[in-house]
Amino acid sequence: MTTYDGPAIDAHHHLWDLSLGRHRWLAAGAGVRGALGDLAPLRRNYLPEAYLSDAARQNIVASVHVEAGWADDDPLGETRWLERLDKTAGVAERYVARVPLASGEAPALIEAQARFSRVVGVRDVLSWSEDPARRFAARGDLMDDPQWRAGLARLEAHDLVFDLMVFPNQLAQAARLAQDFPNQLFVLNHCGSPIDRDHEGMRRWREGLARLGRAPNVSIKISDLVAYDHHWTLDSLAEVVLHCLKCFGSARAMFASDFPVAGLHASFDEVYDAFKAIASQLSADEQTALFFANAARIYRFDDLSSSARLAT
Repeated sequence: MTTYDGPAIDAHHHLWDLSLGRHRWLAAGAGVRGALGDLAPLRRNYLPEAYLSDAARQNIVASVHVEAGWADDDPLGETRWLERLDKTAGVAERYVARVPLASGEAPALIEAQARFSRVVGVRDVLSWSEDPARRFAARGDLMDDPQWRAGLARLEAHDLVFDLMVFPNQLAQAARLAQDFPNQLFVLNHCGSPIDRDHEGMRRWREGLARLGRAPNVSIKISDLVAYDHHWTLDSLAEVVLHCLKCFGSARAMFASDFPVAGLHASFDEVYDAFKAIASQLSADEQTALFFANAARIYRFDDLSSSARLAT
């Protein structure tokens, strides 16, 4: 077994400046999100310097910023803000931007986002549960909504990935969506969010993930394993990682931190050291794909030198 020590692309993390007042979900008294637990530790600015400090002991050469719940009244504001951040250290070299696809403004917003060269994907969070405390999306039927689908259909022309964030009860619906849009590349976030950790909940997640994994146009981000496994062990993380790899293979999977959110329950080093320990049983080529090459291909890091390293 060989532990990976090559370059890595962090395919999913967030940045925010709370002084801007654009992240209402992080405001005091905003309530819970999913099953993340107490959000108080996230109520601080998280800028490239903080990310660099967290990632300092890992060989992260570049990263993908995924929309972080910026206020709905200014959909382009987050992208414009990201453009002003220093890129010399490689943090947030690519963006997955927010577009509410069911909005009448979606066509214009997609066009506007696509004009930014660092925008390589779009996310419109779909995670919905019968339990209001778990919901991230306002509705549970968006994937079947004709106007939402019309918005999704516009991404292909701009070569934009769709980052797919759903709960296990939505994985069958997501599989139908992928089948209906065979030319659209989807990337499932956070392993499909295995939120229910009891036997039945994990069975439902495993079966749903296997079904979605049969869609060749879907890849998976193995990220934030600790979000719904607050008392994790290496064995409990490995159970999830290995099932993701069973369903998608090493050619359609990538590792990512989801920092600072994952920092609620693990350090950056704990996250990446767990990835390395679990992946050590794989071949060198498979490990390179998971840590670097798949993210480089999917998120269009065409000019990234594999010898680069984040400045510390």
